[in-house]
Amino acid sequence: MNIRTILIEKAIAAMVGAGLPEDTNPAVTQSTRPQFGDYQINAAMGAAKKMKSNPRELAQKIIDNLDVSDIAQKTEIAGPGFINIHLKPEFLAQSVKAANNDAKLAVNEHAKPQKVVVDYSSPNLAKEMHVGHLRSTIIGDSIVRALEFRGDTVVRQNHMGDWGTQFGMLIAHLEDQISQGVDLDTVALADLETFYRDAKKRFDDEEGFADKARDYVVKLQGGDAHCEKLWKLFIATSVKHSEEVYKRLNVTLTQADIMAESAYNAELNDIISLLKDKNIAVESQGAQVVFLDELANKDGESSAFIVQKSGGGFLYATTDLAACDYRSNKLGADRILIFVDARQNLHFNQVELTARKAGLLRDETSYEFCPFGTMMGADNKPFKTRTGGTVKLADLLEESINRAAAKLAERESDLSDSDRSEIARKVGIGAVKYADLSKHRTSDYIFNWDSMLSFEGATAPYLQYAYTRVRSIFRKSGVDAATLNSDVAIVEPQEKALALKLLQLEEVLDLMISEATPHVLCGYLYELASLYMTFYEACPVLKEGVEPSVRDSRLVLCNLVSRTLETGLDLLGIEVMEQM
Repeated sequence: MNIRTILIEKAIAAMVGAGLPEDTNPAVTQSTRPQFGDYQINAAMGAAKKMKSNPRELAQKIIDNLDVSDIAQKTEIAGPGFINIHLKPEFLAQSVKAANNDAKLAVNEHAKPQKVVVDYSSPNLAKEMHVGHLRSTIIGDSIVRALEFRGDTVVRQNHMGDWGTQFGMLIAHLEDQISQGVDLDTVALADLETFYRDAKKRFDDEEGFADKARDYVVKLQGGDAHCEKLWKLFIATSVKHSEEVYKRLNVTLTQADIMAESAYNAELNDIISLLKDKNIAVESQGAQVVFLDELANKDGESSAFIVQKSGGGFLYATTDLAACDYRSNKLGADRILIFVDARQNLHFNQVELTARKAGLLRDETSYEFCPFGTMMGADNKPFKTRTGGTVKLADLLEESINRAAAKLAERESDLSDSDRSEIARKVGIGAVKYADLSKHRTSDYIFNWDSMLSFEGATAPYLQYAYTRVRSIFRKSGVDAATLNSDVAIVEPQEKALALKLLQLEEVLDLMISEATPHVLCGYLYELASLYMTFYEACPVLKEGVEPSVRDSRLVLCNLVSRTLETGLDLLGIEVMEQM
């Protein structure tokens, strides 16, 4: 059910009948106030400029050709030429009942499903995951879930960093530990951060160690069996750490989704040969460089995109070009979405321009760099520990769960300790995720424990609690929500507002998917929960004296609210609970 799409189709037909230009935008929007109807068709203003006509007269012509008798009870012209659409309560009632009886809440699958490659999370396997990986991981995962819910085929790609000089450094350090008598199969890599720090200190300070590390990189890239064995041991340990974080974070990435940098190693020489053969890459100071006039600076100097170092080594640039080829030409992707820090903007512009020139990206493939802002501390600087160190993501999640448990302990409850522990886990993880996802993807935001764990306002705990309140109605009523199939009557304004919001889920998901912005779903769920609270106060459900038909009608609305909250939160990777 997508009311906006229905109105767009009807508006286009009406505009053709009214003689408006074919390229006129119907400009169908949700109304901001009930007195202006439920939706508006704003095409007349844009068309009037092109046709040099009176917009109100054009609006009347549109209305004269507009067939909305099946869904609208009234249309009217307002202001300079807005067309207000007031939907029929009967239409809303029938649509709510249909949505309640549908497994996917009447959300249709895409008419033309696409294959979408989504590149997200992508931690550096030399270290443990830290808070800097949170946004890519959870934003990407929410978009993946929404795409699959709408029927697209999604290929998850976890482009993990597992190659380069740093791994030569780590292999050299690991080898030295083993040479001191530690067994290769049992060497302790439990604290990756400490292991990396110790290796880096040796790389910076110890004579000969840096040369040894660089030598090991060359051997690793050349397929040396000894180096590869040590490398694989380190990578396996690091991947295990990442998988533990994904599981706790309720993220859908698995080991099967890993397509790390090293996966493209065999193709990199061919990529360079292709760029040279097409005169896209040229030698400059011994390196292979692509000069991009399209990204020239204010002085007219072309943007230099290095694809191979002077010593013959490859870079992120080379690997990303190979990834373009794999995703577009081999997988046949219609869309490629990449969730990476906003500071990578220039790099991915260079990648796309180069890949398109070289044919590594088909014209039919949309390449979408989806940047995100930074999680900031109270000091308005990137979030750090009190001592200024990097915050491990596993530690952040553990602290959130502990804080949630303390909050829940302040509330009266007859739940068992194990139930309270499970609820604390869901609330703690949900709070971190919603606090991040509810901000616009490109915005920086201030991390604040008190606001994110609050049971008031736009937070995960508030939405989780709203869900439990709806479920409690069914426990009190004794009605089985799964078999509820009553007719719905939309009479009170609060019922209409709630019904209309419930029927706008598909519109919200379309916007979320097209712009890769989970915050629109977060906002929708908060608005829905708030409207439900208003409805519940104004429209008694189980109160003595309420007619059975009215009670059952309102129970259908309640059930659809709970299912929509549960579905929406699940698309954000946030779990609900029956009680809290």
